[in-house]
Amino acid sequence: MASTIKVDNIQNQCGANIIKEDSNTITLGASGDTVTLASGASQTGFGRTGTVDWQTGSIKTATFTAANGEGYFANTSGGAFTMNLPAGSAGAIVSVVDYTNTFQTNNLTVAPNGSEKIGGIASSIALNTEGQSVTFVYVDATEGWKNVQDSTSNVTGNPYVVATGGTITTCGNDKIHTFTGPGTFTVCNTAPCSANNEVSYLVVAGGGGSGGRHGGGGGAGGFREDKSPVTPYTASPLEGAGSITVTATAFPITVGAGGTAGQFAPTPVTSGGQGSNSIFSTITSAGGGGGVTAGQVSATISSDGGSGGGGALCGMNNTPRSPNEAAGLGNTPPVSPPQGNNGGTGQAVGPYNGGGGGGATATGGGGAPTTGGNGGAGGTTHITGSPVAYAGGGGGGGYVDCGGAGGTGGGGDGGDNNTQGNAGTVNTGGGAGGTGSMQVGSPSTTAPQVGSTGGSGIVIIRYKFQ
Repeated sequence: MASTIKVDNIQNQCGANIIKEDSNTITLGASGDTVTLASGASQTGFGRTGTVDWQTGSIKTATFTAANGEGYFANTSGGAFTMNLPAGSAGAIVSVVDYTNTFQTNNLTVAPNGSEKIGGIASSIALNTEGQSVTFVYVDATEGWKNVQDSTSNVTGNPYVVATGGTITTCGNDKIHTFTGPGTFTVCNTAPCSANNEVSYLVVAGGGGSGGRHGGGGGAGGFREDKSPVTPYTASPLEGAGSITVTATAFPITVGAGGTAGQFAPTPVTSGGQGSNSIFSTITSAGGGGGVTAGQVSATISSDGGSGGGGALCGMNNTPRSPNEAAGLGNTPPVSPPQGNNGGTGQAVGPYNGGGGGGATATGGGGAPTTGGNGGAGGTTHITGSPVAYAGGGGGGGYVDCGGAGGTGGGGDGGDNNTQGNAGTVNTGGGAGGTGSMQVGSPSTTAPQVGSTGGSGIVIIRYKFQ
């Protein structure tokens, strides 16, 4: 049976095979040619390829009725509205996408025509996920419109900082990178808006070790913080250490270790060791000063630092220190606002209780007649999303009395008579508690004569990521 072709007009193009009839097959054009419909012409019978024609020239901002074969960009930033599906016919297809990433705030309702169904249920649905895009195909009267594609990924150029390193958590629109040891904060992408490249940070150094034998408590590690205006949280009273605007580069992170324990025996007599510095970019926090050990010579004292170590009676059977109960100085080297405070003095006369180490927000307490000095209080910040105190001073050791309490923020309690003080809490920069005294007549083999170690520091970085 011969094929029949009816046309109104065929214009031949030189060298082009326009129409070729072979049995019941009609070929339009030759290999490599493009077949184009004239302006205003329409086609039927070719079918769809399973995609839609996106209506980029008509962004939808109010309730509308969709047409088969079309995709729409729905802008709900001004309020929620509805997309009415067309009457269903097998193979009909409609798509829609969240144009302004606001479906989570203002939903787009998708309503079927009359009593038709969506996924087998005769009811409307609400698209309520940020950046969501869906494609519906009408199958039959049993299931109606089926969602054949549902994407909740929002692939865009990121307008905020993107970074790696440390332990990463989120709080609202902010990401928080916490470093409890050495690492690298690597900025992979910066924001076009320079304000979003300013980060918040907390840099706390290692706390000082404590003295042995009614020794002073260790000073807290230096505490330095700055809050970016784009990362809302409640900062500590010490906020304002200086803004840091990051670039797309790697920032090495140093987290300071706690200072070593001082000792009365075995000789030589030493104070607690100074904590190590913590560093992020241009910010360095100084390690806390070590607590003094009673009977120590001045040349071995290292009690100055971020916060000063607590003092103790010196010069016993050694070269005197002047004054012999002096404590360490805080905010050494000096920065603004101060990164810490002085330690408390030890008692120059009996019962010779040790002084408390300085803390981020308070001076260490002096040795008192019935107790060692309390450690100075640390600073509390919500940079991680919750209130956490850091950089408390260690309590002073008791001679025949109780040891002083450690300062809030990881400071260790001072030891009572014949009791070793507590170490500073790890990753707080807390100073160690001074050790209690070995009394005359106590068995030298069991009496505590060694202090404790300071708590390691921490570095926390926070920035806006969405």
